[in-house]
Amino acid sequence: MEAKGNCAIFGVCKADTPCQSNSMAKVYKKSSRNGLIALYLGKRDFVDHVDNVDAVDGVIKIDPSDLAGRCVWVSLTCAFRYGREDLDVIGLSFRKDIWFKHLQVYPPTSEPKPDNTHVQNALLRKTGDDGHPFIFVLPTNLPCSVTLQPGPGDAGKACGVDFEVKAYIAVEADNPDEQIDKKDTVRLVIRKIQFAPDKLGAGPKANINKQFIMCEKPIQLEASTEKELYYHGDPIPISVKINNESNKVVKKVKISIEQTTDVVLYSADKYTKVVLCEEFGDQVDPASTLEKEYRVTPLLAYNIEKRGLALDGKLKDEDTNLASSTIIRAGMNKEILGILVSYTIKATAVLSGGGILGSLTSSDVTVEIPLVLMSPKPADLTSYWNSFPLQNRLEDHQRGDTDPRRNTETDFPRIKSRHKQSTCSAS
Repeated sequence: MEAKGNCAIFGVCKADTPCQSNSMAKVYKKSSRNGLIALYLGKRDFVDHVDNVDAVDGVIKIDPSDLAGRCVWVSLTCAFRYGREDLDVIGLSFRKDIWFKHLQVYPPTSEPKPDNTHVQNALLRKTGDDGHPFIFVLPTNLPCSVTLQPGPGDAGKACGVDFEVKAYIAVEADNPDEQIDKKDTVRLVIRKIQFAPDKLGAGPKANINKQFIMCEKPIQLEASTEKELYYHGDPIPISVKINNESNKVVKKVKISIEQTTDVVLYSADKYTKVVLCEEFGDQVDPASTLEKEYRVTPLLAYNIEKRGLALDGKLKDEDTNLASSTIIRAGMNKEILGILVSYTIKATAVLSGGGILGSLTSSDVTVEIPLVLMSPKPADLTSYWNSFPLQNRLEDHQRGDTDPRRNTETDFPRIKSRHKQSTCSAS
């Protein structure tokens, strides 16, 4: 068994199941320090489909022997942190709760409850009478999980929007005067994510004519892409057309991609960072033309030291990527989204200086087109969950685990996101 943070990862695939050892999904279990409660989730990524959001469903296993008349609660919080934790002094907090909801799971209440999901039924067969299901329905106007990349010397939780499921033992659900011991609490961060839509539109196109001093005719620059949306890790083909009717020389072509992060929750801050910049030595002489396709790939791997770069919400010890473009539903209040992320492709014809006035008569020609960058929608796993009993696979693991308080992540097959090696370089 290989330890990973405060959890352990284990594979439970049988020889007669069609799972692949190098492509695994997970069922998550995390226990409190005193072992009285354990939180089970079937996944940590919940998809925002724009018009609805996946329900956050799970099970809490409870040992009622030492509750001392207290109740067991579970809460789901969406919060935006816009400052480091070590700055939270003299009662000043840099965290704002955007949405919060709590439920009492033990003792059970008389309130009507929705039907259990398939994953909940499977977990309940294992936990027996000690298992108690819970479910949260997220509203559609909440932001997706976004993390602002910390600097090399930053400590504590990163700034950004995150979602947290918390199970805890308390007399009241949300009494600020009640002290809740850490040993009576279980916390698990989840992500709200969006995938690329099924229907894609045509790619954008933009062009510009630029006239220069002492030149009778302009330089015409056009840039376009085949489609409006590209997946993380995939090369992006950019078609560039240059018609140089001036007496200037285009000495090279530069392609750059900028990420704009618009913080709209607490202020009107906007940050723009270059996530890719490549130069190509294609020269266009006066009275000449150029028509060429350039392929570039923006990757987080080339931007890992850029502080404040927006990333898809990061879970502990798991890889992430550049933040996906924010898709806004019609009529949605942008302010509640917290952080809006967008991308722009810039194609630049870099001109050489010269003549009596030198660079004063030269100016680069740049055209901009929008880019939507997202993750592809994975294959539907519903058939997988319905095909194989989750209870059996959990039992396989429990036979080899003698510590009931161990925090665990159970692996199951899934389709991994597409990440390809790239030879691009960024400046």
